[in-house]
Amino acid sequence: MDLKQTAESNNNSIITKLFFRLLPAQILLVGIPALNGIISSLFASNLLGNDVMSAIGMYAPVTSFLGAVGGMLMSGSVILCGKYMGGNQMERTQQIFSLDITVVTLISLIVMVLFFITGTFDLAGFLNSDPAVRAVFNRYLLGCAVGILPMMMSTQLTAFLSLELQGSRSSAATGLFVLTNLLLTWLFVGIFHMQAFGLALASSFGYWVFLLAELSYYFSGKSLLKLKLTGLRLPDLSEIAVTGFPGATSSLYLTVRRLVLNSLLLAYAGTAGMSAFQASDALLAIFWSIPLGMVAVGRMLMSVSWGEEDRTTLKDVIRIMLTKCLAIQIAVTAVLILLAVPFTKLYFQDITDPVYNMALLTFRLIPITMPFGLICQVVLNYGQVSGKQILVHSLSIIDGMLCPCLFYLLLIPAVGIAGACWAVIINGIVTVVYPLLFSAVVNHGMPKTMDQLLMLPDSFGAPDEDRLDISLRNNQDVVTVAEQVQTFCRQKGLDERRSYLSGLFLEEMASNIVEHGFTEDRKEHSVDVRVVYKEGDVILRLKDDCVPFNPQEIAELADSSDVTKNVGIRMVYSMAEDIRYQNILGLNVLTIRIA
Repeated sequence: MDLKQTAESNNNSIITKLFFRLLPAQILLVGIPALNGIISSLFASNLLGNDVMSAIGMYAPVTSFLGAVGGMLMSGSVILCGKYMGGNQMERTQQIFSLDITVVTLISLIVMVLFFITGTFDLAGFLNSDPAVRAVFNRYLLGCAVGILPMMMSTQLTAFLSLELQGSRSSAATGLFVLTNLLLTWLFVGIFHMQAFGLALASSFGYWVFLLAELSYYFSGKSLLKLKLTGLRLPDLSEIAVTGFPGATSSLYLTVRRLVLNSLLLAYAGTAGMSAFQASDALLAIFWSIPLGMVAVGRMLMSVSWGEEDRTTLKDVIRIMLTKCLAIQIAVTAVLILLAVPFTKLYFQDITDPVYNMALLTFRLIPITMPFGLICQVVLNYGQVSGKQILVHSLSIIDGMLCPCLFYLLLIPAVGIAGACWAVIINGIVTVVYPLLFSAVVNHGMPKTMDQLLMLPDSFGAPDEDRLDISLRNNQDVVTVAEQVQTFCRQKGLDERRSYLSGLFLEEMASNIVEHGFTEDRKEHSVDVRVVYKEGDVILRLKDDCVPFNPQEIAELADSSDVTKNVGIRMVYSMAEDIRYQNILGLNVLTIRIA
């Protein structure tokens, strides 16, 4: 294996480890509403009856809409923060974070007021004409209103905590949420008989506990991202919305899609059909958090890679998602299908009741859509990061509304709830085929390479002839590579001084990482080195997965009277044109420019 292949292999290994280290927190982020839905639906189906289950189903389009708004702001902000972090622009990162939190707070307060008005004055007639179900829904909506602010805010904070590798805090907050929700639901519904209002109120209080647990990190003063109300720029809100909107349109389309589905199910399968679909929808939502969590991690890593113009890492992230992640999802899907019967019995115990057979059918068929959904979401999020608006918007409308609604209308009147299941399976197949056809049109032929599949522009990142990628595992590698860097620089026509300094700077900083970073723990490490020739300058980038270490702090704290202390680091900082350090998603990234 040559040096380039070794570097690519080691880079893939580092990215893979980072990907699966970030994954649990992102699964929790997506799974929090799903956990809430499972708790609510289990209590509703076993204690409160079909009217409450139908009311929860009525709330699903509302959840989709709020998810669209919050998701737009969250994904847009996280993508921009990732790009700015990748480009060493921390002030801009802070501004985006602060603006996002401020806007979400204002929107949440407005929605809370609207919920109180709608529930109090029975203004939700457009969602359901059944007065009994609507009366239950009004009470449920009032309870949900109390938790809108913490629900929307926790979605944002969990995503930002992942950028700072604080997934353990989100895990602890999730545990508190589940315990609070279970305890209060048992108390409000089982003891005080508060019906739908108590069911929703328990969830709302659970979200408040969750939010306070996450806010403790920001109040501690240890966070990299801090809320600053000064310096906010309203034009940034437009950039956040434009960046996040393509992905959010999927949720907006899902709102319409669910309204169409609810209407057809009530017409052709009755409240039993609504209850059956809501049961599978609620329970499977927790498992949908796995592919959606994978996509969220991929979005962060793709954003940083795009900001760094790192073509290799970008492709590595997508390969991980379409191989390792897809294999995991297929295995999860198989397990879910095997568990269809026990899942159904969690909600409906009477096997002679038509609702039982309807629910069993949905538990057996709906999981088939999950691998297709993962691939579709990978494409959508890559399109967001890379700015491929036509692909994102067209795929969003096909997946979110056009294709499923078409087959709902064709199949549900003919075969009832089975038609709803087969409609989403057909939709999954269509959404996998469509990106391939789109890429074929752009490339004037079916894509043969990853670059063609991703439609990467030639201008993205440094071309192969202007880039040197090498991985280091020990000090012997450092000495050898320093010589190769000098040779590379001379081949690009650089003078002897800059060629020599490039090799020297690399040797000094890489040796420091190997000697100190590699010995801080017992884990295996490597240094991913990239040398880029760009516009007459040399850019050295060193990336490692050791403990956080900022060499600038050492250079500033060093005693200038002791000429032997940290002389290598001090020399590099005094002679380099520009040098920047960042810890991005747990990776140390040092960038040195030599002019």
